[in-house]
Amino acid sequence: MAALQLVKGWVVLPTYGPGSSAQAAAAPAPASSATSCCLAARSPSESAKRRCCHRHPPRCSQGVSNGGGIGGKFASSAAAAASFLSASTTADAHALGDTAAPPQTGPSVSSGAAPPADDVKLKKVTTDSLQYESGYLGGISAKTRPSWGMSWTSTPPSYDKPSAMDYLAHTLTSRVYDVAIESPLQIASKLSERLGVQFWLKREDLQPVFSFKLRGAYNMMANLPSETLERGVICSSAGNHAQGVALAAQKLGCNAVIVMPVTTPEIKWKSVEKLGATVVLVGDSYDEAQSHAKQRAEQEGRTFIPPFDNPKVIMGQGTVGMEIVRQLRGPLHAIFVPVGGGGLIAGIAAYVKQVRPEVKIIGVEPSDANAMALSLHHGQRVMLEQVGGFADGVAVKVVGEETFRLCRELIDGVVLVSRDAICASIKDMFEEKRSILEPAGALSLAGAEAYCKYYGLSGEAVVAITSGANMNFDRLRLVTELADVGRKQEAVLATSLPETPGSFKRFCQLVGLVNITEFKYRYDASKEKALVLYSVGVHTATELTSMVSRMESEEFQTVNLTDNDLAKDHLRHLVGGRTNVENELLCRFILPERPGTLMKFLDAFSPRWNITLFHYRSQGEAGANVLVGIQVTGEEMGEFRSQANELGYEYAFEMSNKAYQLLMH
Repeated sequence: MAALQLVKGWVVLPTYGPGSSAQAAAAPAPASSATSCCLAARSPSESAKRRCCHRHPPRCSQGVSNGGGIGGKFASSAAAAASFLSASTTADAHALGDTAAPPQTGPSVSSGAAPPADDVKLKKVTTDSLQYESGYLGGISAKTRPSWGMSWTSTPPSYDKPSAMDYLAHTLTSRVYDVAIESPLQIASKLSERLGVQFWLKREDLQPVFSFKLRGAYNMMANLPSETLERGVICSSAGNHAQGVALAAQKLGCNAVIVMPVTTPEIKWKSVEKLGATVVLVGDSYDEAQSHAKQRAEQEGRTFIPPFDNPKVIMGQGTVGMEIVRQLRGPLHAIFVPVGGGGLIAGIAAYVKQVRPEVKIIGVEPSDANAMALSLHHGQRVMLEQVGGFADGVAVKVVGEETFRLCRELIDGVVLVSRDAICASIKDMFEEKRSILEPAGALSLAGAEAYCKYYGLSGEAVVAITSGANMNFDRLRLVTELADVGRKQEAVLATSLPETPGSFKRFCQLVGLVNITEFKYRYDASKEKALVLYSVGVHTATELTSMVSRMESEEFQTVNLTDNDLAKDHLRHLVGGRTNVENELLCRFILPERPGTLMKFLDAFSPRWNITLFHYRSQGEAGANVLVGIQVTGEEMGEFRSQANELGYEYAFEMSNKAYQLLMH
């Protein structure tokens, strides 16, 4: 580790990149870990500081370290780095997957050296149990930071997990550039002008497999002993991780088996096959594919390559943060990172918080896939009962054990965004760079924009990581429908009109100059009032408020359904179908896109129960979103639930949804 030199007052770090030697890049010495710091102290403005301190008094009062300082660890940095990089089979090396056996996702903790590991049986929670306004930096609570009073920067030798110095040293010496490029950092001029900030894009969507995932996969595989590589590797994935492992295996000349669910689109598994890997299609879900992959790894002596929960995978992803620090030399307010299992954000935080501790590391999750925010909030890993599949690249029910260990100490919080906001950011990226991101790839853009608006940032520099561009073409239809809603440039409304001649004309007069983009109405002679469902294009919130006020002044009752997914996905297509059906249940099911799924669904419920409504909406590889009405008596509810659970498809009841009550009942 001669490349890692210690200079009084400065840390001199080697700079690695494709085709470059170990150039020295000076960075200011990190702040002492003893400095009292909290979310409030890192808020973007004085007013925000007061607001955050009020919101998180327990954390502010504890004097929690910002997790950015290396402190005394540098005293033995050269020895630590040399020990870490050696091939000897120490406890740390075993934790990092250097032994011939398949790597463990979380090494056991030595008795008395550290807090006990999480219970094997994780607490199940719903995504709705933690929701907050888009843009707000949340997830942090009094339970977030470790309760044992030990920072990762002062990990005792008996604690068999990588230390701060391990992560820094190994990220700096990672071999990811054998397969990955140093992705460009580009200014987003239109977003910068609109938000009043310097909005930078870290273009991981330009990698050879159009995703950052190859970094971590290759870094882990490149550090396996040759005899281990000869036995081959295996992984389970329906997306970007599969391509990363396949490309890494091609480069390293080893055999790779990729286990994918049978629901995986043909374009994806064929892309993996073209890279030379053997594809095996097993099961309807990722969990079934993963179980098969791990079983086969044991049987055949292959090494299982996890998508995120392995230190060397995390260190490989951390090279994204290393590049950002090198590419953007000036002041930097925050880096926004999409979060699924947590590998990317853990790697970036582990590096950046040591060399640029003042930079915020902010995770971004979909509001219906917020496993990391909930885990941080509870101070332990939790399992989501259900997870939204629109941003399938981050649709994870449980975050990693090692990724959570790092994130709970290092990241500044998590921003939650809606599906509509993600669609709007896909459109933003297309208008900026003529590139189309996948939903998970646009997640950080949506979070960064919401954060800048919420806290009123001005003139600051922010970086959003465009993490992937493996977009399914059939998903674009839904994206185009929801993009303007996500930008707050379109609103979905329902207005009740008197069923009398001239009322429709009066309605149009009240709309005024606001552009109507969609309009649906059906006459019903049995009703005194008609319900109109429509969408309008708006430029400002005031414009919409004024129009609704005009409607209300004429006693045309109007309801804003812009944030109601049931109305946008289904009910807008079913206007005119209002009726009263006895004992009707309304359920939403997610059906996998594969032959025979519909008949399996119908066999479960028909002819036992009468189906009264059926609306099918494809969402590409995420599965079909199906709204179903079924007549079930109160006495039969237990039997119905049992049958629905046995079917194995995700579902939810929608009888209490206000849009259903208004439009269909």
